[in-house]
Amino acid sequence: MKKNGLLNSQLSKVVDDLGHTDLIAIGDLGLPVPKDIKKIDLALKIGSPSFKEVLEEYLTHVLVEKVYLAEEIKSQNPQQLETIKELLGDTISIEFMTHETLKEKTKEVKAVVRTGEDTAYSNIILQSGVII
Repeated sequence: MKKNGLLNSQLSKVVDDLGHTDLIAIGDLGLPVPKDIKKIDLALKIGSPSFKEVLEEYLTHVLVEKVYLAEEIKSQNPQQLETIKELLGDTISIEFMTHETLKEKTKEVKAVVRTGEDTAYSNIILQSGVII
């Protein structure tokens, strides 16, 4: 049994297989998962685990070079946007797009990780970087 790290076996396997520019989505409990895209459901109950908790843990294990967010987060959930910016730091590029476009982009991801988050527009697509 693993002593630490990503303990969810589905998420761990997806992360282990990531290459440069591969995409993963982390979403709130309402983000639709496109047909034929792997769904990793971590939701236990409303609010748990939180979007922040899952994103924070993901970022400790994966080098991310760019993220995609819904434009609507700026006005509809500015607190979550600030949390995301704090976790990302200054070196990760953020591209904003409409929420509808973000949902379309989830068709390109390796997996969608569903959290228990219940605040609007708490969805992100993360693009893997390269360590060499």
